[in-house]
Amino acid sequence: MSKILLVDDEVDILEFLKYNLELEKFEVLVSSNGKDALNKISQKPDLIVLDIMMPEMDGFELYQKIKSDKNYQDIPIIFLTAKSGETDEIKGLNLGASDYIQKPISPKKLIARIKSNLRKSVQMENKTKLNENLKIGPLEIDVEKFAIKVDKKNKFFPRKEFQLLYFLASNPGKVMNRETLLKEIWGNDVYVIDRTIDVHIRKVREKLGKYSELIETIKGVGYRFKHNE
Repeated sequence: MSKILLVDDEVDILEFLKYNLELEKFEVLVSSNGKDALNKISQKPDLIVLDIMMPEMDGFELYQKIKSDKNYQDIPIIFLTAKSGETDEIKGLNLGASDYIQKPISPKKLIARIKSNLRKSVQMENKTKLNENLKIGPLEIDVEKFAIKVDKKNKFFPRKEFQLLYFLASNPGKVMNRETLLKEIWGNDVYVIDRTIDVHIRKVREKLGKYSELIETIKGVGYRFKHNE
């Protein structure tokens, strides 16, 4: 049974979503504020549905606090918000969120997205276990510890950025189009758009610093990890 943590300051929404998720046999934890949510993280939910607009500590700040703890870095987080427009969506993508859903949303649609993200999370965990640690150029990627070193210095990469860099670095010299990257990193049944790739590539490059040119843009096609013969 998968455990879901719902975080929203609107109690009616929490009760409504909790009821519908429990009908689908999920174990559900609820929290109406960031401080309480941080306490409940210790119960290790399999996925978090996180509202952005909350008093005291908003969803973005809570997300960063959760992901700063290595014990919880792999938990998929879906942002749930009433706010529309690109600004919050891009900010959520920049942070590395697994999905982004605008209110109002039907319980059936939310449940479908939760199940989709859970499946993808399991697939990526299984896939990662089959892969080996990678050392290429200035990079050292440890798939067991989910850690990356650049010039032997530890760099924090959120899960999607980690997977994206690992996939590209595992295929040096090969051009990967956006469709392939979306399929490999996010899966077929998670709704994301092409811009998602571009945002994550930009964040990966920022963390690579002076080695940002290792990821080359192939105009009109996609991206490639530079391969030095």
